Amino acid sequence: MTTRARTVLLFDVDGTLITSGGAGRRAVESTIAQRFGDDHGCTFSFGGMTDRGIFRTALTNLGQTVTEGLIDALLAQYVDALRREVATTDRSIYHMHVGVTEVLDAVSGRDGVAVGLGTGNVEVGARIKLEPVGLNPYFDFGGYGSDAEPRADLIAAGADRGAQRLGVTRERCRVVIIGDTLRDVEAAHAIGGECLAVATGAAPSETLRASRAELVVDDLTSPEVLRFLLA
Repeated sequence: MTTRARTVLLFDVDGTLITSGGAGRRAVESTIAQRFGDDHGCTFSFGGMTDRGIFRTALTNLGQTVTEGLIDALLAQYVDALRREVATTDRSIYHMHVGVTEVLDAVSGRDGVAVGLGTGNVEVGARIKLEPVGLNPYFDFGGYGSDAEPRADLIAAGADRGAQRLGVTRERCRVVIIGDTLRDVEAAHAIGGECLAVATGAAPSETLRASRAELVVDDLTSPEVLRFLLA
């Protein structure tokens, strides 16, 4: 009889679990505008980027001297702005994606499965975004943009934490990233993991299907999702 491998599941936040109605982008733009007088440095896609990488790119676009201390200060200011934006965003455009709670209920609490976050948000930012839709209780660990700037490194941190909860090393686990961008696919493969790519974010399904993701679905209601995650 074959024993199923211990599995670490890491869920991305924006575009995968929720749509925040642009709250995150507005918080970044207001932070940059308050500090430098305009937000013209933010005219790029944030999809799949880490918070730290977003601010680094914005500063570079504005021609500012980039220091780690400046990024730290901007991130602290951003968290305050994010709280305000999340609190005031219309709930008709701030929502959880279909199938999320059903999948999380099905995979949580299972023997040999650790369920966490794998997100470019700094941890406090991720928690702020998940609070309005009641998803924080599902996740007691994760890999965050506050762990590392390269996405593969923060995913590795989350996978290590999940493996610790299962009492093994990461090398003895199946690691699956659930995300909505090509960067999620790349990060998963960079650490030897797999990716379930879901087309609920900005990347169209045809783009995701052209990637090397192990499974691509339109949303988490697909019957293939649980079969794949719990294989």
